[in-house]
Amino acid sequence: MNQTRTKVDRILLYTLLPAVFISLYLVFIWSPIEKQMGVTQKIFYFHVGCAWVAFLAFFIVGFYSVLTLKKPTENRFIQAGISAELGVLFTTITLITGMIWGKSSWNTWWTWEPRLVTTLILWFIYVAYLFVRKMEGSWEKIARFSAVFGIIGCINVPIVFMAIRWWNTKLHPIVFGEGKNQQGGGIEPNMLITLLFCIATITLLYVFLMRKGTEIEKMRLAVTKAKNKAINKLAS
Repeated sequence: MNQTRTKVDRILLYTLLPAVFISLYLVFIWSPIEKQMGVTQKIFYFHVGCAWVAFLAFFIVGFYSVLTLKKPTENRFIQAGISAELGVLFTTITLITGMIWGKSSWNTWWTWEPRLVTTLILWFIYVAYLFVRKMEGSWEKIARFSAVFGIIGCINVPIVFMAIRWWNTKLHPIVFGEGKNQQGGGIEPNMLITLLFCIATITLLYVFLMRKGTEIEKMRLAVTKAKNKAINKLAS
């Protein structure tokens, strides 16, 4: 079992490394420079890729949270926690890259635009979720309580995605398809290829980090259990 897991991790790593370099080549050399924003537009590829992976991470949290409410298990609790940590990380990157984009495109670091606001709310929900997981008490009780936050955050994901369509904002561009009152949308073919490859690469990075994070957390819990068992044995 461990050998199979190690083999899969090795395959993921050997696939991820060249994918990263190819992504950087596509972004900074192969894809054309956008006429209006210039080189700054290239942050768009990382921004969208991280946003997609953040959504994916929170859907995974929601999935394991539903299972946890039905029957808490240590594995489900760990999987949800690691995915939430990665989701917060990628959401933070999304917000930062979005602010850089906004400064160049809108001449402001922040504006109370629907997608920005809903993304920030999503970030706060999952930061709260991570704090809840650190509460004192039995892990089964904490698992169920935190699962509620996980599900609420997951419900907020489609709201974030649909924000620019529901509120008809003209600031945030729609990349795939067109929205009501939007000036077109879509993306140049070479840029679309680069974007899709970057999304795939960052998704692969999430999968790799998820597996390694889960493995490390299980090892940490095993060490903690062994330590507590040894202390209880000495005390008795």
